[in-house]
Amino acid sequence: MSTKILIAEGNLEEENKNFIKSGIPTHTESLKESLSFFTNDLDIDVVNASSEKKINSIINDLKKYDALIWGGSSLNIYHDTIEIRRQIEFMKECFKSIKSILAICWGMQVAVTAAGGEVKKSNNGAHIGIAQSIEINENGIKFPLYKNKKNIFNSPAFNFDEVTIIPKDSTILASNKINKVQSLNFKTGISEIWGLQYHPEITYDKMIRLIKFRKDRLINIRKVFNNEKEVEEHINLIEKENKISEKSSRLLELQNWLNYISAN
Repeated sequence: MSTKILIAEGNLEEENKNFIKSGIPTHTESLKESLSFFTNDLDIDVVNASSEKKINSIINDLKKYDALIWGGSSLNIYHDTIEIRRQIEFMKECFKSIKSILAICWGMQVAVTAAGGEVKKSNNGAHIGIAQSIEINENGIKFPLYKNKKNIFNSPAFNFDEVTIIPKDSTILASNKINKVQSLNFKTGISEIWGLQYHPEITYDKMIRLIKFRKDRLINIRKVFNNEKEVEEHINLIEKENKISEKSSRLLELQNWLNYISAN
């Protein structure tokens, strides 16, 4: 019997249309591709809580899912829009019905907020395509998320925000100099949440395409680069990492989570 997984798309429909026009896979497509690296024995449904017209019927049927994966987004959780509120409320409904949740980047920020934590703009800068020197702490070393993972590693990542207040009884598992909370574990409702601030499921190639796609925003609005030369230098850094990155190692958290839900 196949494992039934719900994927929650974090981006708004308009952003996904922009991705598709630019030839960039949506985050849901990236997740499906990465999951298929390990198994094709998954029954996957997709929901976008920001725009799904039949959200109430989906909520009523959540108990049929073995697990939920909530992926990334270009949104910021502290912007109080109706689309963001819909996602937070849907996450609260998932807490009542789905036992295992893998919450990636935006997904972790939604889960943390829905569970009473807090997310703010990072005071230490942003991850643009890559998070460097993520260090697993003593709690993380013992945790199944990081089985066989190197204690210090780099990963694809793209975020401007950070978890500043963790939910009650949460355990931080890994950190780096930009985000104290690079991963965490907590339980709420019937759910156990494994949260990641980075993106093991997204390739460095896609991250480079996202940087090029968002170049003007990164320079003129986000102001993380001063000019196009700085953007190109940063892309060169990611390309060097891409040459030495091993796919099985990059995706190890995903494999460990799949193994965990199949055993529980």
